[in-house]
Amino acid sequence: MAIRKSTTPAEVSAETLTRYYRNMLLIRRFEEKAGQLYGMGLIGGFCHLYIGQEAVVVGLEAAAEEGDKRITSYRDHGHMLACGMDPNAIMAELTGRTGGYSKGKGGSMHMFSKEKHFYGGHGIVGAQVPIGAGLAFADRYRGSDRVTFAYFGDGAANQGQVHETYNMANLWDLPVIFVIENNQYAMGTSVRRATQSPSLWERGAAYGIKGQEVDGMDVLAVKAAGDTAVHHCRTGKGPYILEIKTYRYRGHSMSDPAKYRTREEVQKMRSERDPIDHVRNILLSGKHATEDALKAIDKEIKGIVNAAAEFARENPEPEASELWTDITADLQA
Repeated sequence: MAIRKSTTPAEVSAETLTRYYRNMLLIRRFEEKAGQLYGMGLIGGFCHLYIGQEAVVVGLEAAAEEGDKRITSYRDHGHMLACGMDPNAIMAELTGRTGGYSKGKGGSMHMFSKEKHFYGGHGIVGAQVPIGAGLAFADRYRGSDRVTFAYFGDGAANQGQVHETYNMANLWDLPVIFVIENNQYAMGTSVRRATQSPSLWERGAAYGIKGQEVDGMDVLAVKAAGDTAVHHCRTGKGPYILEIKTYRYRGHSMSDPAKYRTREEVQKMRSERDPIDHVRNILLSGKHATEDALKAIDKEIKGIVNAAAEFARENPEPEASELWTDITADLQA
């Protein structure tokens, strides 16, 4: 992980900084609560938390416009919250309740929102990347200037379908931003042991795709890089790659003890590089906010998250008859 370069927030308003802080804190508290519910047995199956990576999606969502699309992998709760999906419905889906986005039948990896242009978290490693290119192809075909954010991790970057998609995306000048959320460990193997090319974004050069590496623990740096990538795609210059160096504090999933790294390493990242603390320090040192104001935001966020957990608990599980619904689409002639 590169050492953070100082970011000058002189042109960033207090309102914007506070919004970034609030959005990242919502993801952090939501994921902490999801981890608690998993431990209580209220969330079954797999549960991949986003704790530590909040600046990535909050920064890129700040660069997006209405109608832009996003698609990602199974570590997807943060992406849902960042694009404005309802915390109640997300938590209800995680706990398998009828009030969830997929009526409690999909769980963590199967949530979608047509309204928010969120095309899902996907459980197959790298499978969302060609789908993301397909979304971008549809916009180009229709003559739209919308952009698609296709998120995937450092582990998925080694998948053949990713490279096939790079090739097709640049051949067709597709408005897709390939976002590599490089959290250093994929499913449990250090990127340094898994790949010969430590700069994953530079692989795009073989296909004529431009890109850059970004400090994913600095939301302002992510926003700036997002603006560059969005402008590139929206002005018809084809795809763009952002390799965002970030770090997850928890294991790959809730069932992962993460013994492949030391506690000292994780603690060092949390104490020195935390993305939320970074914005908090800017707010306080620049006198953009007071301690009391930030405590009030934290209290508000905890209320939203607790309400989501209560909503999930109060919702019933789907009836057995729901097994036979939503299997085929009703197409209109």
